[in-house]
Amino acid sequence: MSRIVYVNGEYLPEGEAQVSIFDRGFLMADGVYEVTTVIDGKLIDFDGHFTRLERSLSELDIRNPMDRDRWLEAHRELIARNGLDLGMIYLQVTRGAPGDRDFIFPDPETTPPTVVLFTQSNPALVDSPKARKGIKVISIDDIRWGRRDIKTVQLLYPSMGKMMAQKQGADDAWMVQDGEVTEGTSNNAYIIKNGRIITRKLSNDILHGITRAAVLRFAREAQMPVEERGFTLEEAKAADEAFVTSASTFVMPVVEIDGVRLGEGVPGPLASRLREIYIEESRKAAI
Repeated sequence: MSRIVYVNGEYLPEGEAQVSIFDRGFLMADGVYEVTTVIDGKLIDFDGHFTRLERSLSELDIRNPMDRDRWLEAHRELIARNGLDLGMIYLQVTRGAPGDRDFIFPDPETTPPTVVLFTQSNPALVDSPKARKGIKVISIDDIRWGRRDIKTVQLLYPSMGKMMAQKQGADDAWMVQDGEVTEGTSNNAYIIKNGRIITRKLSNDILHGITRAAVLRFAREAQMPVEERGFTLEEAKAADEAFVTSASTFVMPVVEIDGVRLGEGVPGPLASRLREIYIEESRKAAI
């Protein structure tokens, strides 16, 4: 059965979906996106993703084309039409297609934003083989632009980072700026030392992860000490445990950094417990 997608107000078979070649998302990476997890056919942290979407659009001076209820309706309709039980919904909003290429922003009164949503099924989302054995990461220089807090579609360097990791037999890359880890290619990064969870504080240097916020809240509720500060690569390699968080991986244990094994080289107890808590609590609050 063909996947049903959403394009500018229409639900279409994916083979019939079209976006203009003059769309600024295609020509200029002039757009933002969100990925919302679906568990048991329900949305995880929808309001968090909607709030961040509004912020990203505002930072780029793009009009939000729909209010919260219309966004929620579109998400739920796609879940229903595609019979999605476990997976994600990807949404993208661009500045639109003005009919030609120009560096100057088009008039928003005559060029409406382009809106696209589609589903991605992932039956192994909750019971993840990678989560059971942990992932390996390498370190790379962070050479991205300075507004990583905006969730834009400018994902070329993160994609290159994942390919660098793959070529070295690893799963992902952690980016390093001024001697400290910023984040992973598509996730927030954490280490654990002496029972204390350490992760970089929020700023323009990292994405303000929705899963990050939930995991840190759950950790504090479970009386796990949390310290929001930068940490070096050397500090990470000497950690007891490490993990990453994202909407598509939840809490994913890291067992090796640049070939250096952490602990026993298997997922540690705190990261594993945080994953369990996150899934349990998210299921309860899903809408």
